[in-house]
Amino acid sequence: MSSVNLRRSVRAVVLDEDDRILLCRFAIPDPVGTVVWAAPGGGVELGETPLAALRRELHEEIGLAIDTDPPHVWHQQVVAPGHASGYDGVVNDYFLVRTASFRPRGAMSDDELAAENIDGFRWWRLRDIADYRGSELFSPRDLASPLAALIAGGVPGRPVSLGL
Repeated sequence: MSSVNLRRSVRAVVLDEDDRILLCRFAIPDPVGTVVWAAPGGGVELGETPLAALRRELHEEIGLAIDTDPPHVWHQQVVAPGHASGYDGVVNDYFLVRTASFRPRGAMSDDELAAENIDGFRWWRLRDIADYRGSELFSPRDLASPLAALIAGGVPGRPVSLGL
């Protein structure tokens, strides 16, 4: 049996003082017109620890510096061809980062963000995610459920397993 090649990634559940979550807008080229709102973060590079990767990605994408080790709150494994270019799927580990609201502006230029398919950022309220009926997607698809549990119950005893 051949091994499955999964992309290891870290993501931040960035919550502000009003429990709004900061999401990146990914305009996916294939299929054309696909838009996914997802937590900031990205791949863990060879030899990099997950928390070092998280710090690097948050600096690059949204300009947020974290100096503590945020708690690991969610774990997601998606094995699906085409989900991550060049891989059989992805493993996302999500960490909770609480911060005052800010205007996202990372170290990456607009062109560099566009190369990562990111074309915007937005602070979302839980109810706006739960009530959303448009064509754009969230990652995970059922983001409202784990987010509601996290806001209501705080950091779980162990990371919650997420679906697609």
